[in-house]
Amino acid sequence: MSLIIDHRIGLSKCLGAVIMGLLIVSGRFWSLHYPLIGQGLSVLGWALSGIGAFGRIWCAVYIAGYKDDSLVTDGPYSMCRNPLYFFSMTGALGVGLATETLLIPGLILMFFVLYYPVVIKREETRLARQHCFKYSCYLETVPAFFPRFSMLREPVNYAVNPVVLKRHLMDAIWFIWLCGLMSFITWLQAAGLLPRWLLLF
Repeated sequence: MSLIIDHRIGLSKCLGAVIMGLLIVSGRFWSLHYPLIGQGLSVLGWALSGIGAFGRIWCAVYIAGYKDDSLVTDGPYSMCRNPLYFFSMTGALGVGLATETLLIPGLILMFFVLYYPVVIKREETRLARQHCFKYSCYLETVPAFFPRFSMLREPVNYAVNPVVLKRHLMDAIWFIWLCGLMSFITWLQAAGLLPRWLLLF
C-alpha cells in the first residue's frame, strides 16, 4: 500500500490515460439521444473544473514554500485540513462531467473515495509527528475534507514563494485544458473523424 501511495500521481495519470483511450473510441449516450442533458453535463463540468482550478491556485498561494516546514492553517486550510484534495476532486469531477457522461465522473469519484482516505491518513500521521500539539488542536477543530466556509480566516498580508507558486499554478490549470480536450474529442467524433465503437452513459 505504501508503494501505491507514493506513486499516486503516476496512478492518476494512468487512470486518465485509460479514460482518454475509452473516450476516443466511444460515443456519448446523453449527447446523442438527449442533447440538452449532454450539454448540461458539459456546462456543469466546466463550472466544477473552474472551481477546482481556482481552489488549487488558492491553496497554492498558502502552501508555496511552506508545505514541508510549517503547519499552514490560514486561507483554505482554515476551512478544512485537505483543501487541495477537495478542490482536486472537484476539478476532476468537472473534467469527468465534461465528457458528457455519468460513467466517467462515477469512476473518478470511486477512485477518490477508495484511494485518498488512505493518503490523507498517512499524511496526518506525518504531520502529527512533525507538529505535535499544534496539529492535535488543528485536527480537533478543523474538518478533514469538506470545507466549513464559516471558519474561513485569511491574513491581511502573506509572503509567497513565487518559484514554487508558479509550479503549482501549472498543475491547477490542467483541469481547464482537459475540459477543452474533452470538447475537442466530441467535435472530432461529430465530424466523423473518430470512431464510436462503444456507447458511454
